[in-house]
Amino acid sequence: MPTKRRVLTADGAGRIAVIEDEVKDPGPGEIAIEVRASMVSPGSELGRIPQRRTNPTDAAPRSFGYSNAGVITACGSGVEGLEPGVRVACMGGGYAEHATHAVVPQNLAVPIPVGVSDEDASSIHLVATALNAVRRMVPEIGEYVAVVGLGLVGQFSLQWARASGCHVMGIDRMGLRLQIAEACGTGDLVNASEQDPRELIGEFTRGRGLDAGIIAFGGDGTGALVLLADCVKRAPDTHRMGRVVIVGGARIDHVFAAALGNLDVRSAARTGPGYHDEAWEKGADYAPVFVRWDTRRNLEECLRFMASGHIQVDSMITHRVSLDDAPDACEILIQTPTEALGVVFLPGGGS
Repeated sequence: MPTKRRVLTADGAGRIAVIEDEVKDPGPGEIAIEVRASMVSPGSELGRIPQRRTNPTDAAPRSFGYSNAGVITACGSGVEGLEPGVRVACMGGGYAEHATHAVVPQNLAVPIPVGVSDEDASSIHLVATALNAVRRMVPEIGEYVAVVGLGLVGQFSLQWARASGCHVMGIDRMGLRLQIAEACGTGDLVNASEQDPRELIGEFTRGRGLDAGIIAFGGDGTGALVLLADCVKRAPDTHRMGRVVIVGGARIDHVFAAALGNLDVRSAARTGPGYHDEAWEKGADYAPVFVRWDTRRNLEECLRFMASGHIQVDSMITHRVSLDDAPDACEILIQTPTEALGVVFLPGGGS
């Protein structure tokens, strides 16, 4: 096993670079992996880089990344159900880094089924975040759902809602993202920079109104909430009814109670129960009868749905680059987000 690794970092001035540091040995309840692919999240990983560049500090470079795939090279004590040589999809901030090697708690790593590529599996954290958001939405077959914001989590939210039997509409301002959503099977799409979605939502729902919506972007989300509130179904007494799930870290300024009627506004965080519980991450368990869909179970379902073709990843990947070229690829996402979406880093080389 090598003693050095290459890893992607960002410092307090917003400089992104690949550096060399030590390869850690896995501790109790942990596995070591050789990374084959990792996917970057443009919002949560790179969204604050411009601010750092405007207001720099002298903070040292820190590794980042939270979604990757690779092959187990070693297991710490107490690890069960995993062994060296097994391909795994891994998640977790500070664990599933953009690097050549990483150490991950055992419950944040799940075996990759035959037929699922390392590149597709490297999206696992993002896919599971969307799955948890759709679970929070409590979908029913035949419901009308709109997803506002078609970044990676928004794209996967569309797919999960459709897999749950819902009629789905995607809304965004970037043509590339709308094209990708169409390639992944969503037929009802609105470019909000060119047209007001309200009339189209009315046609999409056959005049019934939306049952639910998902806000899947950061920044000012007030307009998105107003849009969804205007388009949800209404009771005869004029009260708005339905659910809105916020998964993208949006900031919203809106009056509640009478101003929203009986609309349920729900926050969706992380990937399900367990993540950030260190004891659970390293092998402890929750009683399944009480916690049915913990993070590990959600990760397993993500991969099963990829294997069956119900969740598509490949169509979202716009760039595949070597780890050494990752800083330049990050600049594309930061400077020209209309030109990229799914960016995968390949420690063994890119195309």
